[in-house]
Amino acid sequence: MSEVNNEMDKVVSIDINEEMKKCYIDYAMSVIVARALPDVRDGLKPVQRRILYSMNEMNLEPNKPYKKSARITGDTMGKYHPHGDSSIYQAMVRMAQNFSMRYMLVDGHGNFGSIDGYGAAAARYTEARMSKVAAAMLADIEKDTVDFAPNYDETEKEPVVLPARIPNLLVNGSSGIAVGMATNIPPHNLGEVIDGLTVMIDNKINGKETDVEELMEYIKGPDFPTGATILGKSGIRAAYRTGRGKILVRSTAEIQPMGNGREKIVVTEIPYMVNKLRLIEKIAELVKEKRVDGISDLYDASAGDDIQIIIELKKDVNANVILNQLYKYTQLQESFGAIMIALVNGKPAVLNLQQMLAEYLKHQEEVVTRRTKFNLDKAEKRAHILEGLRIAISNIDEVIRIIRTSYDDAKERLMERFGLSEIQAQAILEMQLRRLQGLEHEKIDAEYKDLQEKIAYYKSLLADEAKLLGVIRDEMQDIKNKYADPRRTQLVANPGEIDVEDLIDEETCVFTLSNLNYVKRTPLMTYKSQNRGGRGIVGMQTRDEDFVKDLFLCSTHDTILFFTDHGRVYRLKGYEVPEAGRTARGMAIVNLLEIAPDESVTAVIPVKEFREDRYLVMLTKQGLIKKTDMASYSNIRKGGLIAINLREDDSLISVMTTEGEDEILAATRNGMGIRFSEKDVRPMGRTATGVKAISLREGDYLVSAVKMSPTAKVLNVTEKGFGKRTVPEEFKVQYRGGMGVKIHQLTEKTGLLTGVLMLEENEEVMLITSEGVIIRLRGADISTIGRVSQGVKLMNLDEGVSVVGIAKITEDDIESEEEELAELAEKEAEAAAENEEITVSEDTEA
Repeated sequence: MSEVNNEMDKVVSIDINEEMKKCYIDYAMSVIVARALPDVRDGLKPVQRRILYSMNEMNLEPNKPYKKSARITGDTMGKYHPHGDSSIYQAMVRMAQNFSMRYMLVDGHGNFGSIDGYGAAAARYTEARMSKVAAAMLADIEKDTVDFAPNYDETEKEPVVLPARIPNLLVNGSSGIAVGMATNIPPHNLGEVIDGLTVMIDNKINGKETDVEELMEYIKGPDFPTGATILGKSGIRAAYRTGRGKILVRSTAEIQPMGNGREKIVVTEIPYMVNKLRLIEKIAELVKEKRVDGISDLYDASAGDDIQIIIELKKDVNANVILNQLYKYTQLQESFGAIMIALVNGKPAVLNLQQMLAEYLKHQEEVVTRRTKFNLDKAEKRAHILEGLRIAISNIDEVIRIIRTSYDDAKERLMERFGLSEIQAQAILEMQLRRLQGLEHEKIDAEYKDLQEKIAYYKSLLADEAKLLGVIRDEMQDIKNKYADPRRTQLVANPGEIDVEDLIDEETCVFTLSNLNYVKRTPLMTYKSQNRGGRGIVGMQTRDEDFVKDLFLCSTHDTILFFTDHGRVYRLKGYEVPEAGRTARGMAIVNLLEIAPDESVTAVIPVKEFREDRYLVMLTKQGLIKKTDMASYSNIRKGGLIAINLREDDSLISVMTTEGEDEILAATRNGMGIRFSEKDVRPMGRTATGVKAISLREGDYLVSAVKMSPTAKVLNVTEKGFGKRTVPEEFKVQYRGGMGVKIHQLTEKTGLLTGVLMLEENEEVMLITSEGVIIRLRGADISTIGRVSQGVKLMNLDEGVSVVGIAKITEDDIESEEEELAELAEKEAEAAAENEEITVSEDTEA
């Protein structure tokens, strides 16, 4: 009976729901981290990494003889990957297939399968070794460049990640199905990816950030090992910006004449991961079912890697019609669903192009830093020994005497006599007699000098990040010179889908919004700079009851967010706003956005890229502030989205993008202002109300808010055309929520405050009046005076007219405009010259 009780004591009661949940989560995480997803740093799954490391341990370098695949599979399974040998072999086979990998990591000898879907021969028949690209992936692994971890039975050490001197994740792509997620990263051209990384390195050295748009100038799109053609750029653009996109891939096919009025379609390249044999069977099936009529014969004339699918057509059949039918019904045209998920710090994450390259670059910095430290340590140890040998050679007679007169304490006596370390003394005792020759003396001195130079170089690398990045850039260029090849996949426009963005030239435009919500865009060069105190030019022909209330600058390819007085946000692309002449009214915003009849646009902001590490900061008329990460606004529906929950009698007056550590200056209608750190405002959800930015006096309200800049000055503009610039130091930093300080001496002559801007010395500003007149001024022409002053006259105004809006023009926009004007002048000169030539020739004929 006691035995039964003892057994019962060992039984543990558990909740089966909790236990199943825990077990399944453990299983899911194991699949995600240790099986299905690649690491962002080396682009390899654990089984691939273990195969390559095992081959490296077996010295299967590209210049060494092949070894049986069964031997490689067995070593990998026994030492590092305790799973089925079949799964290991299949992973190795894929790395040796030129139709699966853009740059093969395994150099296979024997039957490693075909594009027809036939499997590889058994592991006992095939042989393999590392490819040259794989050798670059493992380069410097012996120099403590990566961390090692115990293997499954703790008898060996295996690398956590490979040094990966090649950006393998993008170059070879990856696909894997985990639990609850899947990854499908397309392969890319090595030369293009390295060009993108080079730009990123150069920008980092110069303290600039690289965005996806800049990278896309160099990395044009996926480059599949099977070639084919990508239709359109919209899918590529979506994948690179968001990490997800649908890329349309079409076979390369040519229509050739056969004689007797007949034609044939010759397919020479097929989409990535398409089984050629199944593709041919599908075409035959369509012909048999008479879903595609007009094909007289179909056969495969492929030889080795050269694909040739011949589709012979009946007489007087339109070949283009048949080809389009085949594109529609077969895998001659296939979509590649890009899902760019990889492990970042052991956790799965969806990455865009910039993030993927940034993580790889971070890994390379760590690899080169660790390699430099390893080389430095090795050089210093060797130099230390050489210093001892030099002392010994300089005092050789005494050294020999000490050794000869010692019993078993020669080392200790040498250390004591010459102040040597134990390592140096041991090296002297092990020194060969030939080292006493004069030539050997010179060799030691030359080696010591060389080591001192290396030590100084290694220390300079570790002390200067820019120099270290320069080394990475140079080594990547060497990789590009060795292994890069021409692009295989062509990029063409999609005839069935016009990508509007590709048809629109990217240019900076002036976007104007009126009080009655009429919007338009006008090329920046329409407005020329004028002197302070001028009357301006008409910027928009408005009705008597309407006036221009907002003016901003952005690119035609940027996204414009429209924030309304109801606290909602809508989006448009810059090019979707109709272009209109300088004096035109534009189009009513209700024709472009689905806003309610009683809703009015109060703030607009251009966005190039929606990023989680950037914020949208909103300030309301009643002095509240809210900060939300920009990514929360990336998926705005056609009917808009709640941007902020507004209290009664409140409205949104300012929206800005911030980096998380900026300072903000908020200004009120009565000339009060407060400067505070953005850190005082915690990030909130998209629908939050916000917290207090400034305490307002009765009757006062917020009119403007800006992000502070240490190099710019604060520009104040009043409703009667007065303005001034003030240095930022005059606005002390306070905690948000206070009353602030006086930032403008307002009088009846100046009128109340219209707004504030941060203006650099080389920037310009536009002032907009209630009559729709715009004047453009150089910032340098506006006086810099104290915080509590009236300012100077910036614009002459008629009775009853007031300044209602201000906007700045950056130095880049000014340069862009000057280039456009120069090009226009050159074209006009050429046209004038042509007209003169025509006139002369007519006179000559006469």
